Amino acid sequence: MIIMRIEDVIKSTVELDDAKKVILNFTYTHFVIGDKFHEILKPYDISREQYNVLRILRGQKGCPANLNCIQERMLAKNSNTTRLIDKLLLKELVTRKVCPENRRKIEVLITQKGLDILNELDPIVIEHEQSFANNLTKEELEQLNTLLEKYRTIN
Repeated sequence: MIIMRIEDVIKSTVELDDAKKVILNFTYTHFVIGDKFHEILKPYDISREQYNVLRILRGQKGCPANLNCIQERMLAKNSNTTRLIDKLLLKELVTRKVCPENRRKIEVLITQKGLDILNELDPIVIEHEQSFANNLTKEELEQLNTLLEKYRTIN
Protein backbone atom coordinates (compact mmCIF):
# COMPACT_ATOMS: atom_id res chain seq x y z
CA MET A 1 0.00 0.00 0.00
CA ILE A 2 1.41 3.37 -1.05
CA ILE A 3 0.52 6.24 1.24
CA MET A 4 0.67 9.71 -0.27
CA ARG A 5 1.10 12.72 1.95
CA ILE A 6 -1.44 15.49 1.31
CA GLU A 7 1.40 17.85 0.34
CA ASP A 8 2.29 15.46 -2.50
CA VAL A 9 -1.32 15.06 -3.57
CA ILE A 10 -1.86 18.81 -3.92
CA LYS A 11 1.75 19.42 -5.01
CA SER A 12 2.27 22.00 -2.28
CA THR A 13 5.55 23.89 -2.40
CA VAL A 14 5.12 25.44 1.04
CA GLU A 15 5.20 23.89 4.50
CA LEU A 16 1.68 23.28 5.81
CA ASP A 17 0.84 23.45 9.50
CA ASP A 18 -0.92 20.47 11.07
CA ALA A 19 -4.31 22.19 11.40
CA LYS A 20 -4.36 23.01 7.67
CA LYS A 21 -3.15 19.49 6.77
CA VAL A 22 -6.02 17.94 8.73
CA ILE A 23 -8.59 20.06 6.87
CA LEU A 24 -6.98 19.32 3.50
CA ASN A 25 -6.70 15.60 4.28
CA PHE A 26 -10.30 15.46 5.45
CA THR A 27 -11.57 17.39 2.40
CA TYR A 28 -9.55 15.35 -0.08
CA THR A 29 -10.57 12.06 1.58
CA HIS A 30 -14.21 13.17 1.51
CA PHE A 31 -13.98 13.68 -2.25
CA VAL A 32 -12.14 10.39 -2.88
CA ILE A 33 -14.78 8.43 -0.95
CA GLY A 34 -17.62 10.48 -2.46
CA ASP A 35 -16.42 10.04 -6.04
CA LYS A 36 -16.21 6.28 -5.63
CA PHE A 37 -19.68 6.22 -4.00
CA HIS A 38 -21.08 8.33 -6.85
CA GLU A 39 -19.83 5.67 -9.30
CA ILE A 40 -21.71 3.01 -7.30
CA LEU A 41 -24.97 5.00 -7.38
CA LYS A 42 -24.69 6.15 -11.01
CA PRO A 43 -26.26 3.02 -12.59
CA TYR A 44 -29.24 3.43 -10.23
CA ASP A 45 -29.75 7.09 -11.21
CA ILE A 46 -29.82 8.32 -7.62
CA SER A 47 -27.69 10.88 -5.80
CA ARG A 48 -25.99 10.42 -2.43
CA GLU A 49 -28.67 12.60 -0.85
CA GLN A 50 -31.48 10.57 -2.44
CA TYR A 51 -29.77 7.39 -1.23
CA ASN A 52 -29.63 8.89 2.28
CA VAL A 53 -33.39 9.65 2.16
CA LEU A 54 -34.15 6.10 1.03
CA ARG A 55 -32.08 4.66 3.90
CA ILE A 56 -33.85 6.92 6.39
CA LEU A 57 -37.23 5.78 5.07
CA ARG A 58 -36.23 2.11 5.15
CA GLY A 59 -35.24 2.62 8.79
CA GLN A 60 -38.83 3.67 9.51
CA LYS A 61 -39.80 -0.01 9.00
CA GLY A 62 -43.02 0.72 7.14
CA CYS A 63 -44.04 3.78 9.17
CA PRO A 64 -44.29 7.07 7.29
CA ALA A 65 -41.83 9.88 7.97
CA ASN A 66 -42.60 13.58 7.68
CA LEU A 67 -40.28 16.03 5.96
CA ASN A 68 -38.98 17.41 9.25
CA CYS A 69 -38.04 13.94 10.50
CA ILE A 70 -36.17 13.21 7.26
CA GLN A 71 -34.39 16.59 7.34
CA GLU A 72 -33.23 16.04 10.94
CA ARG A 73 -31.67 12.69 10.03
CA MET A 74 -29.97 13.81 6.80
CA LEU A 75 -26.17 13.76 6.72
CA ALA A 76 -26.15 16.88 4.52
CA LYS A 77 -28.24 19.20 6.68
CA ASN A 78 -28.53 21.81 3.92
CA SER A 79 -30.26 19.41 1.51
CA ASN A 80 -33.57 20.51 0.05
CA THR A 81 -35.68 17.63 1.37
CA THR A 82 -38.80 18.60 -0.58
CA ARG A 83 -36.86 18.60 -3.87
CA LEU A 84 -35.24 15.26 -3.02
CA ILE A 85 -38.64 13.71 -2.28
CA ASP A 86 -40.04 15.13 -5.53
CA LYS A 87 -37.24 13.46 -7.50
CA LEU A 88 -37.72 10.16 -5.68
CA LEU A 89 -41.47 10.37 -6.40
CA LEU A 90 -40.79 10.74 -10.12
CA LYS A 91 -38.62 7.60 -9.95
CA GLU A 92 -41.41 5.80 -8.02
CA LEU A 93 -39.06 5.09 -5.11
CA VAL A 94 -41.29 6.81 -2.52
CA THR A 95 -44.91 7.78 -2.02
CA ARG A 96 -46.14 11.00 -0.48
CA LYS A 97 -49.51 11.79 1.05
CA VAL A 98 -51.12 14.34 3.31
CA CYS A 99 -51.46 13.22 6.93
CA PRO A 100 -55.16 12.67 7.71
CA GLU A 101 -54.81 14.09 11.27
CA ASN A 102 -52.81 17.16 10.27
CA ARG A 103 -53.35 18.35 6.70
CA ARG A 104 -50.22 20.53 6.81
CA LYS A 105 -48.05 17.47 7.44
CA ILE A 106 -46.72 15.40 4.54
CA GLU A 107 -46.01 11.70 5.11
CA VAL A 108 -43.43 9.89 2.99
CA LEU A 109 -43.01 6.12 2.58
CA ILE A 110 -40.45 4.09 0.67
CA THR A 111 -41.93 1.90 -2.09
CA GLN A 112 -41.06 -1.71 -2.83
CA LYS A 113 -39.04 -0.44 -5.80
CA GLY A 114 -37.05 1.77 -3.41
CA LEU A 115 -36.50 -1.15 -1.04
CA ASP A 116 -35.39 -3.36 -3.94
CA ILE A 117 -32.77 -0.80 -5.00
CA LEU A 118 -31.43 -0.54 -1.45
CA ASN A 119 -31.32 -4.33 -1.11
CA GLU A 120 -29.33 -4.53 -4.34
CA LEU A 121 -27.02 -1.71 -3.23
CA ASP A 122 -26.43 -3.03 0.31
CA PRO A 123 -23.63 -5.52 -0.51
CA ILE A 124 -22.02 -3.08 -2.96
CA VAL A 125 -22.02 -0.29 -0.36
CA ILE A 126 -20.64 -2.62 2.30
CA GLU A 127 -17.83 -3.61 -0.08
CA HIS A 128 -17.16 0.11 -0.76
CA GLU A 129 -16.95 0.86 2.97
CA GLN A 130 -14.74 -2.17 3.60
CA SER A 131 -12.37 -1.25 0.77
CA PHE A 132 -11.36 1.84 2.76
CA ALA A 133 -11.61 0.21 6.19
CA ASN A 134 -9.30 -2.63 5.14
CA ASN A 135 -6.37 -0.18 5.23
CA LEU A 136 -6.75 0.14 9.01
CA THR A 137 -6.85 -2.23 11.97
CA LYS A 138 -9.98 -2.50 14.12
CA GLU A 139 -8.22 -0.40 16.78
CA GLU A 140 -7.24 2.24 14.22
CA LEU A 141 -10.83 2.42 12.95
CA GLU A 142 -12.10 2.91 16.51
CA GLN A 143 -9.45 5.55 17.12
CA LEU A 144 -10.24 7.34 13.85
CA ASN A 145 -13.95 7.43 14.71
CA THR A 146 -13.17 8.81 18.17
CA LEU A 147 -10.79 11.42 16.75
CA LEU A 148 -13.25 12.54 14.05
CA GLU A 149 -16.07 12.84 16.58
CA LYS A 150 -13.78 14.85 18.84
CA TYR A 151 -12.45 16.96 15.97
CA ARG A 152 -15.85 18.07 14.67
CA THR A 153 -16.95 19.23 18.15
CA ILE A 154 -16.57 22.99 18.20
CA ASN A 155 -16.06 24.56 21.63
